[in-house]
Amino acid sequence: MLPAFRMVSVLIVVVLLIALSYYSWRDKVYTQSRIVSRANIVDAVEAACVNLDGYILQYSRDGMSLMDQNGEVIWNRTYEMQSPIVEICGDVVAIGDYNGRTIYVADTTSSIGEISTSLPIRSFHVASQGVVAVVLDDSEVTWINLYDPQGTELASFRTTMADSGYPLSVSISPDGELVCVSFLTVEDAHAKTAVAFYNFGAVGQNRTDNFVSGYACEDNVIPRVRFLDNSHAYAIATDRILFFEGDEIPVEKNAVMLGSDEIRSVYESDSYVGILFSGGSDEGAFRLQVYDKTGTHRFTRFFDHEYEGLLFANHHVILYDTDAWRVISMEGRDRYEGTFDYSVRAVIPTDVRSRFLLVASDRIETVELR
Repeated sequence: MLPAFRMVSVLIVVVLLIALSYYSWRDKVYTQSRIVSRANIVDAVEAACVNLDGYILQYSRDGMSLMDQNGEVIWNRTYEMQSPIVEICGDVVAIGDYNGRTIYVADTTSSIGEISTSLPIRSFHVASQGVVAVVLDDSEVTWINLYDPQGTELASFRTTMADSGYPLSVSISPDGELVCVSFLTVEDAHAKTAVAFYNFGAVGQNRTDNFVSGYACEDNVIPRVRFLDNSHAYAIATDRILFFEGDEIPVEKNAVMLGSDEIRSVYESDSYVGILFSGGSDEGAFRLQVYDKTGTHRFTRFFDHEYEGLLFANHHVILYDTDAWRVISMEGRDRYEGTFDYSVRAVIPTDVRSRFLLVASDRIETVELR
């Protein structure tokens, strides 16, 4: 009995130490940062910069490139676009131009494909294996097509303003099986939006146009729909956010009223949705509300600084702009707040929770919070 008792005692101690370590890390407040390493890169003042699964994606009207944290270029691709649109799912990126006719698809290892369309591109979204859902404009008819990364058309269906409405936003689930579209219609001078789900797996094969479920939103416009994972999606409207669940036939699970304040931007990960509002109050000029994928409210924070970027990483929210940043826990507590000594274009998370890449036009610095 004694050895067994000792084993149980040791396990209890280990569990307590792990729990103590977790809560200590969760509640830790960082007060300073130090530079761990620095890499010089080619000056890219006009290029935008985003996180691609821990790598640094730079893109402009002339082309895009991917770098690692040491500034080594993994691949680059040239093109000509007026206003590049970037969509990311995991380690896959698709980039195209509004009104253009080409979409380039790449991952963290190489540029993997190119999609050419015969009609102008209005919007698109990419799945984790590189399948792209594209809205194409053909005068009175709008097409929604699915392509593989090499440009082969996988599926296609037509929509009209009279039958279904005009597609404002499209999203495809990470596995490429479900497609969500918001359709705008106008009746008696009132705007109405419908959210439609299409299944391109076995369940949708016997359905007309693969349609499996739909939901109307009266007197509202839904400019953005997005899948968070293969069974959760959201649709953001003028005054509310709708959450859907289901990996075959999605159904509405939650509707959260958001009030009348202006929505500045919406961000998501595979687990969370963050909505940034403007509309001054005594508590701050800006408000951030964060929900999990079921629509459960996680926290609300007010602040006066005008942050331009937001990302979710390691169960934290990171807000940043060119001269300042803030790290907030999922319990809504500040973990760190600081400023930059130079203009920063992007903050990229690393595998170490307290380390981040700060990307400027001429350098990449790895910093550690302490």
